[in-house]
Amino acid sequence: MSKTTFWDVIEKTLEKVGTPLSAKEIWDKANELGTLGDFSTTGKTPWATIAAYCYTDINNNGENSTIIQTSERPAQFFLRRLANQIDLKKVQKQKETETAKKEKKENKKLYERDLHPLLVTYAFGNSHFKANLKTIFHENSAKAAKGQNEWLHPDLVGVYFPFRDYKPETLEVQNHLSITSIKLFSFELKTSLTFANLRQSFFQTVSNSSWANEGYLVTLNIDEDPTFKDELRRLNNAFGIGIIKLNSENIFESEILFPSRINQEIDWDTVNRLANENSDFNEFLRMISEDCKLGKVKSLYDKVYSIDELTKYIKDKGINKAL
Repeated sequence: MSKTTFWDVIEKTLEKVGTPLSAKEIWDKANELGTLGDFSTTGKTPWATIAAYCYTDINNNGENSTIIQTSERPAQFFLRRLANQIDLKKVQKQKETETAKKEKKENKKLYERDLHPLLVTYAFGNSHFKANLKTIFHENSAKAAKGQNEWLHPDLVGVYFPFRDYKPETLEVQNHLSITSIKLFSFELKTSLTFANLRQSFFQTVSNSSWANEGYLVTLNIDEDPTFKDELRRLNNAFGIGIIKLNSENIFESEILFPSRINQEIDWDTVNRLANENSDFNEFLRMISEDCKLGKVKSLYDKVYSIDELTKYIKDKGINKAL
């Protein structure tokens, strides 16, 4: 008896569900419905392999392919032999409505600010950042005409000080040469990223984070469809905003999916505007100045949780249940 293959999983799952699915949905449904059979894989992203199988079949076999692609974003696939048995446009519209309702329901369970302690703790302990973060409360901004300050403020800002890494002699020479190793970071947080909110979320981050040395869009949940990752890669290449996926099971296993483009120069005009418009950002700049004078971090940035504290916080907030 032959062993179940990727192709078996794809065909059996699409046939049993009877509607187009994304590569990730094919994998999830195969696990749910038992169409995996005796199939096993050591790959961490089997849905990426499923997508590759589908695209290869379509590209190589044209009108004789087993699989057809029914939509682009997200990319969904179906069996050609069953395509004339359903109204593909109607099914697609119904799926989009169901997805929107699901996302709306999930967003009610979890708030962006619930994720701040996770990012604060991750950025402080991560070797790339080693940063102290501070939340910027938008409600503390000066009142302005509608739309004037839209997308101006990031959710969190961060600073890397070289005090822990450089010897005092090195820092002193840098000071004499008017050189600094201090880095400023800007972060926009979303509970989830999908095709439905990607462009708005990304360009919001471009607007409020491009002033810093590095700007990031951060999320807890992310669409695993390979075409979604391709779109993220394209936007990252074009605009330089990095993407971070938080891991609430182990915050230190969070990933920088796409690194930020490094800006050697800070956009000081925008920094000054942020300081004028928001008291939290103004306080952030004041704290940096004081810590630089002292040569050590003494200011009170957002709290960095211990592992036990963070575990309790995640449980109390029900963050893992919202995944």
